[in-house]
Amino acid sequence: MWRLIFLVLLFGCVGGNLDSDFGAGYVGVRYINDPLGEGRAPDSDPLIRFDAFDCTTFVETVLADGDVQKLNKIRYANGVPDFVQRNHFIETDWITNNSDIVKNVSNQYAPTAVHTVTIDKKNWFKLKHKMDTDFAPRTVRLEYIPYRYAADIKVARPVVVLFLRDNPKIRDKIGTDLAVRHMGFLLPAGTLRHASRRAGAVVDMDFRKYVQRMMESPKNLGIMILEIKK
Repeated sequence: MWRLIFLVLLFGCVGGNLDSDFGAGYVGVRYINDPLGEGRAPDSDPLIRFDAFDCTTFVETVLADGDVQKLNKIRYANGVPDFVQRNHFIETDWITNNSDIVKNVSNQYAPTAVHTVTIDKKNWFKLKHKMDTDFAPRTVRLEYIPYRYAADIKVARPVVVLFLRDNPKIRDKIGTDLAVRHMGFLLPAGTLRHASRRAGAVVDMDFRKYVQRMMESPKNLGIMILEIKK
């Protein structure tokens, strides 16, 4: 218990300052998949924690400056913790419901393309969670920068970067299409700061090298750059 309190105090103070270290205090914290929940069924994980992240919860916690109320506003459509109302899908939920804090500005950095994806939340809830919902399928057009233009991108201030992938077979596994495969922060020094499953922790990497690795698979499409509004 005291260890958890210490972590909250430590990382809450040094981990989420958007004007200085931009999550640097979390570098080295371990990666685990889906570390946050509502504290009750069907996802009894805690609303906030600082000892483990996945790529999405790392970005969300830094944007929330380590504050649980701000984090709830980012993670849920109405700001009230509820599994069904969580922004499960970056493509249709997260970007739209957080339009007050982020904006897709990909076309300001390089030539762009458009990837169309249909998110079927009703089918996903049914297949993956055995839950009946009334969500209608939603199709969105995602403007992104193809990887051939992405490696040389420079930013003047930190941005959220989303990594897109075309994987039509995913519907058979999870009940819906999917496009965003990963997210993190691109920093002015050309550093990608992200919670990496491969590294098993929050790490800093050379953005150019990461892009070059992504280009090895033709299924990987490119990146979206989201400006963080002041």
